[in-house]
Amino acid sequence: MIPSPPARGFPDSEFKTRLARAQAMMAERGLQGLLLLTEPEVRYFTGFLTQFWQSPTRPWFLLVPLEGKPVAVIPSIGAEAMARTWIDDIRTWPAPVPSDEGISLLTKTIGDVIASGQIGLPMGPETALRMSLTDFGALGRGLANHTIIDDGGIMRQLRMVKSDAEIEKIRYVCEVVSGVFEALPTLIRPGMTTAEAFRVFKIACLQGGVDDVSYLVGGAGQGGYGDIISPPTDRPLADGDILMLDTGCVFDGYFCDFDRNYAVGETTDAARKAHEIVWDSTEAGLVAARPGARACDVWQAMQDVLVEGGALGNDTGRMGHGLGMQLTEWPSNMPSDQTVLEENMVLTLEPGMIFEPGKVMVHEENIVVRGGEAELLTRRAPRELPIIGPFV
Repeated sequence: MIPSPPARGFPDSEFKTRLARAQAMMAERGLQGLLLLTEPEVRYFTGFLTQFWQSPTRPWFLLVPLEGKPVAVIPSIGAEAMARTWIDDIRTWPAPVPSDEGISLLTKTIGDVIASGQIGLPMGPETALRMSLTDFGALGRGLANHTIIDDGGIMRQLRMVKSDAEIEKIRYVCEVVSGVFEALPTLIRPGMTTAEAFRVFKIACLQGGVDDVSYLVGGAGQGGYGDIISPPTDRPLADGDILMLDTGCVFDGYFCDFDRNYAVGETTDAARKAHEIVWDSTEAGLVAARPGARACDVWQAMQDVLVEGGALGNDTGRMGHGLGMQLTEWPSNMPSDQTVLEENMVLTLEPGMIFEPGKVMVHEENIVVRGGEAELLTRRAPRELPIIGPFV
């Protein structure tokens, strides 16, 4: 049964709460404003949702002052859509204008809204500058009374902890995709290529109620797969294969991100055992993911199970990450990440192991950190490796 989707968008109160949290952090750090340029950052404070961001031609700017509402400085093509959000100060230019791609308008707007002082721009890991370096240099030269500095992790802190309304969107897309994964053995047919299997999966997800299947990778091979990020191929599935699909589907701008493994017909004892080990490792991560624990503690709990199970290694660098408006967000479940978990953080748990030379097994679930035990947002995969077929 397809679950009922939550309401699209958010009430204005959601954005007012986000803004108040941001302005309190800005005051603590001595910032007079934030300058935001990427899709999730702009959307976080406005609710402006469009796939037009896939075009790299036009930059988009949002100025968040220490006092008052955010100000949008955007191409005129987006004015009508932005006007449907709670933002009321929208300044536009007729982009594209390569000779002045909104820089003079942005410079004037900053001067109009913020008299002087430091303006924070996300500059740390997992950030990007979505404007040309030439234009960024011109902006700096044009700001006589302002200095652009690192935001000190404000956006990272804000986005790591989700509201209940955000979690409900993630929960919904996890539920839909969990149902598709459970039904997949009935959808795969003898002679299908991995490309056809990917296509069947995408169609089922869209029919189930997701808005988009933005990310779908996987692998298939006799007795196991060799990597976890490959596109589909025209190789037909065959008895003895292990098939893995890893997807990031979207509902109302929020992602799920999890995978499932299947044996086609009969499989090896080594593959069965590997699936049980990564499942048990995920279970250890569920227990460890509590408020006050660190991301590295979650990694260690999962790693201990993999080592005890005889894993030959794990070359992915981490075993899960944050999840929300992006497929991968901060933090990372890895030895060096000291991020302290808080209630309402949404994470993936993704232990993986090399169980034979050239063969890996990866398992992933999506969770939300709660006051006690973490809550699963995905429907837990079976510990025993599911079987498709056999194909005859």
